[in-house]
Amino acid sequence: MSLLKPYSRLLLVCGLVTGLLAGCAEKEQALQNTEKSSPAPAAPAAAKAHWSYEGDTSPEHWGELEEDFETCELGKEQSPIDIEAPDVKKDSHLSPVEVDYSPSEVSLVNNGHTIQVNVSGENNHIVLEGKSYTLKQFHFHLPSEHEVGGKHNEMELHFVHKTADGEIAVLGILINGGAENAELNKLWSQLPREESEEAVAIDGKFDLKALLPGDLHSYRYHGSLTTPPCTEGVQWIVLQQPVEWSEAQIGAFRTLFPHDNRPVQPLEGRTLETEG
Repeated sequence: MSLLKPYSRLLLVCGLVTGLLAGCAEKEQALQNTEKSSPAPAAPAAAKAHWSYEGDTSPEHWGELEEDFETCELGKEQSPIDIEAPDVKKDSHLSPVEVDYSPSEVSLVNNGHTIQVNVSGENNHIVLEGKSYTLKQFHFHLPSEHEVGGKHNEMELHFVHKTADGEIAVLGILINGGAENAELNKLWSQLPREESEEAVAIDGKFDLKALLPGDLHSYRYHGSLTTPPCTEGVQWIVLQQPVEWSEAQIGAFRTLFPHDNRPVQPLEGRTLETEG
């Protein structure tokens, strides 16, 4: 009887076992590689820090509340500013802002900081030196955020616009007490008194131009958003001629927001211009 056959069988069994072990090792390594290459589950988005106009979360503390808010403290082109006559230079190349607004469907939101009016559609624009910006929303501040010669107006209205590539331009309207603005009553009759993410739709269409003064000459400068995260690179157009609202209309906003203005920020050598 030959001894080679049992020996051959042994070699065959050992080969099979080695192959199985090698296969298992390859599968384990592939599994480890897959686990390493697979992205980790995304962490839930962190809630934005609460900010306000008073106390420990007031404007002087905004830069401390969240890393994204650091520009509020460290930025060099912050808004609002005090517009002083000696700082304003006439530029003959500037022309008054072109406003192309039409009656539009709007809705109101009390976002806890102001009343924001969202504008439907993409049909409302301003044009600055040939560049078109689309109106997205407008909102209100009391007292005015910008000062002129060191003095506040009673309120200020901000029309916020964006270009297709994300550039922002804000048209600021200063407001004083005086005659009633009849068109504004369409909004004020539906003022949402409590903070909510749900918008209140206004029946019919709202005439945006009714909130503008007759004269569109302006002050121009480069600044920022006036609320966190205080993003810079914003083109500001503050109209020189204020508009009037009745004291009752101003008071209706004051009952909701006794003050919601950021204090003026240093000019930091920026140029203020007006149409020459």
